Amino acid sequence: MNIANRITLARIVATFIFMFFLFCHGLWAKLVSFIIFCLAALSDFYDGLIAHRKNIVTDFGKLMDPIADKILVLAAFAAFVQMQLIDAWMFVIIIAREILITSLRLFALNKGKVLAATRAGKHKTLSQMMVIFIILCFILIKEVMLEFYTWNPSWENFFRSSIYVLMLLTVALTLYSGLFYLWKNRQIITKI
Repeated sequence: MNIANRITLARIVATFIFMFFLFCHGLWAKLVSFIIFCLAALSDFYDGLIAHRKNIVTDFGKLMDPIADKILVLAAFAAFVQMQLIDAWMFVIIIAREILITSLRLFALNKGKVLAATRAGKHKTLSQMMVIFIILCFILIKEVMLEFYTWNPSWENFFRSSIYVLMLLTVALTLYSGLFYLWKNRQIITKI
């Protein structure tokens, strides 16, 4: 197994560590969770960069890299639903898109064809990770304020409204990238 694929698998392991600390109480746990998410998100950039620079792109990497991204992103959004930071319907749209596209990829793989991620899909993943980063910043800021100062309810309203707008944009991009992927690979769908 090459280094790029090891980084991809490490991102999956990091997701579970990120989730553990996200649900622990206290400022330090939230800070560790934030750092782990940032490292995992950066690893998505580096595994692809290493694979292309060293010319070690594999079918395993083409399949597992987007799956590792999905595990990280969906785990974070599921946590935010449980923490009541995002609406459940947003998460349902995101997970439905991911299940549909992953199913198409697995179907194509069964037919001997590996479907790589599209540029729209990569933009979607980047936007989702940026929204998660912003929500984690909100959680961290709130923890700092509760620990050392005081938390103003008007700040809570501002952050929650901002998160809602950002999530609407992310859901729109998620839908667009899913429809684009389906259209691009329509010849596989018509053979089902």
